[in-house]
Amino acid sequence: MKLVIVTGMSGAGKTIALKMLEDLGFYCVDNLPISLVDKFSQLAAVGGEIKQAALGIDIRSGEELNQLEAILKGWKDTGLDYQVLFLDANDGTLIKRYKETRRSHPLAGAGRLDKGIEKERLKLAFLKKDADFIIDTSQLLTRELRQELEKIFLKDQDFNNMFITILSFGFKYGIPEDADLVFDVRFLPNPYYVEDLRPLTGEDQVIRDFVMQGGTGQAFLDKLYDLIDFLLPNYIREGKNQLVVAVGCTGGKHRSVAMANALYGHLSGHKTYGIKIEHRDIDKDNKRK
Repeated sequence: MKLVIVTGMSGAGKTIALKMLEDLGFYCVDNLPISLVDKFSQLAAVGGEIKQAALGIDIRSGEELNQLEAILKGWKDTGLDYQVLFLDANDGTLIKRYKETRRSHPLAGAGRLDKGIEKERLKLAFLKKDADFIIDTSQLLTRELRQELEKIFLKDQDFNNMFITILSFGFKYGIPEDADLVFDVRFLPNPYYVEDLRPLTGEDQVIRDFVMQGGTGQAFLDKLYDLIDFLLPNYIREGKNQLVVAVGCTGGKHRSVAMANALYGHLSGHKTYGIKIEHRDIDKDNKRK
């Protein structure tokens, strides 16, 4: 029997992940008392009818949660086939989700949300440290979370706990606050000053050709690819699981879109990384007119 422990921060998407795993054929149980976890694994293995199961375990287990570390160590010693999936999100995202749903954090009590989240991170640190898969849902849509779970548990692809967002933007609208790496491509030829090209975007081939003229664009991309290919495995080695690469031009409509698309195309060949692309400001000039 294959067993997955689904855990992580409150508000990071564990309930949704369990429902998705159920759709993938897992027998799912949420919030099972820790005292019954080991017994469940034994009964499920003996019965033979359950081929794959997922247990949702989190901070709701209270003081019993401390017992889970010993249980997992025992499973490892006996060779039980289990994996730990940890769902995470940054503090700002978790706070926003709690405020939107008007739910109270299980450790916040009458205090502030951020203090409850801080306590929860400390109590779950041992699970995140030994997790087989860490998915940061801060930037993920529901369908993108499903794709990552399918990649791990259905398609059996390699997974390096890294999800990359390629983001184009316009400097005049501000640098994205969540950007980890920012690249300024305002040195490239600007289609905005060509009247026939101005209404188009970096999604159009004629814009891409214009931006790439003269060879400077390709030289930049070659250096960018080399840098990103060097950084990714090193980020993963240091435990980073969420990377936002922002590419900016003046308005976020032409040059940044073309370069971001090129970088996305380059990274799409790496099946070990989750990846998506967003064009934050591509339509803003039209909306302002």
